[in-house]
Amino acid sequence: MVDVPRELVRYLARLLAAERRARGTRRGTRALSCFYQALLVLIWFRKAEDKTLLGAGFGVSRATAYRYVAEGVAVLAAQTPGLHEALRRVADDGWSYVILDGKLFDCDRLAETTLSVKGDTIDAWYSGKHRDFGANIQAIMRPDGLPIWTSDAMPGHLHDLTCAQQQGITAALNWSAAELELPALANAGYDGAGHGIKTPVKQPTDGRRLALANRTTNRLLRGLRWQGERGFAILHGRWKALHHTTSSPRGIGDIVAAALHLTHFEYRYLPESR
Repeated sequence: MVDVPRELVRYLARLLAAERRARGTRRGTRALSCFYQALLVLIWFRKAEDKTLLGAGFGVSRATAYRYVAEGVAVLAAQTPGLHEALRRVADDGWSYVILDGKLFDCDRLAETTLSVKGDTIDAWYSGKHRDFGANIQAIMRPDGLPIWTSDAMPGHLHDLTCAQQQGITAALNWSAAELELPALANAGYDGAGHGIKTPVKQPTDGRRLALANRTTNRLLRGLRWQGERGFAILHGRWKALHHTTSSPRGIGDIVAAALHLTHFEYRYLPESR
């Protein structure tokens, strides 16, 4: 039905069973067992199946399929560590730096509007850079490209640096650089993010060529920072549910966080999936 390991299905089933106990759900009152609900959720993540067809395949209604998937996303997202905890783990594992990057996750067209910095009315979830609607998600990656933390969803019109500042990401990275000796590498869009966040030196506005030392620094940064792109590719390639979201874009952050936890399970327990 889906190319996920049975161990992952069992793991998610245990999380769902714990959630049912916490809610006080009586035995035998659900349409699907925890195992089959976990399988339904993982099929949706891996294949992005239409929930109506997915529910029909499991013998449940469309509304039940939506509810079961939402419950699975919630229990998985709740397992992800906070940003400071994730940074501590990276430092304890002996890594020397992390990578900060952002990505626009595609969603349906939305009518929600906001005011631009110039005072014009614009679509809140439309990114002029990408010319598409979506949610801005910030992520922290290890040097090998594995993402360790992802942010909540922010409207697509916002700049990466603005999203990182408003969610306290830059402050956390400033702290990790000072306290954990764990600097962050980022692209030029994060210029001015503060202490410990290394960005390329920009070209002079007067057209002069950069000094040799600055060109060397930029080349070294590019050679290390490209793994940040791989981090998003790992999530986007493994879980097709991240390709396009038809529900509220504000929930994309939880979906990405849930996909992150699934990926970490595969990396931790199934080394052959790396």
